[in-house]
Amino acid sequence: MQKFTVHQGLVAPMDRENVDTDAIIPKQFLKSIKKTGFGPNLFDEWRYLDHGEPGQDPATRKPNPDFVLNQPRYAGASVLLARKNFGCGSSREHAPWALDQYGFRAIIAPSFADIFFNNCFKNGLLPIVLPEAVVDKLFSEALAFPGFTLTIDLERQRVIRPQGEEIAFDVQGFRKFCLLNGLDDIGLTLRNADKIRTFEAQRLATKPWLAHTM
Repeated sequence: MQKFTVHQGLVAPMDRENVDTDAIIPKQFLKSIKKTGFGPNLFDEWRYLDHGEPGQDPATRKPNPDFVLNQPRYAGASVLLARKNFGCGSSREHAPWALDQYGFRAIIAPSFADIFFNNCFKNGLLPIVLPEAVVDKLFSEALAFPGFTLTIDLERQRVIRPQGEEIAFDVQGFRKFCLLNGLDDIGLTLRNADKIRTFEAQRLATKPWLAHTM
């Protein structure tokens, strides 16, 4: 998992409340048995005018020119600004996969659905909860100033606006540790690889029949 320490990125404002996970990555794309390749289908039903199916070449699709991510001024955005209850709906982990594989590193909103919120941390995305009035102000600035960027300092737990004003945010200590060190659940387990190997060797020595399979 990619580490998150300090990130500066272009902001894309998605001015919709209650964005659910089926909007983030529609159900037909869940057929894939891989964990990669979801970025081109992020917000597929809003992003394109034609119906999308797995395996389609994005170059052959009809993009919706009115959708925020298709507007040239937001090309390459890596910070998503959203409204309340972002990520509601099903628990599909494909939603943070799609956001990450599109290029987003952080999402700022007044509130998130719980399961989506937890899945973000497990997949290297930083969901930041800020007061609604602060988010409103950031929306106004992102819309008013082309090229509007924010710097996110996870160690100091600060969102830094272009003029230098800092906005504090909360993050649970264990989740912060994992993001700073690029550790997902598998990475956390592998930190104890030597202990696991020692345990397995000792168990096999005392219970050798475990080595046999049917």
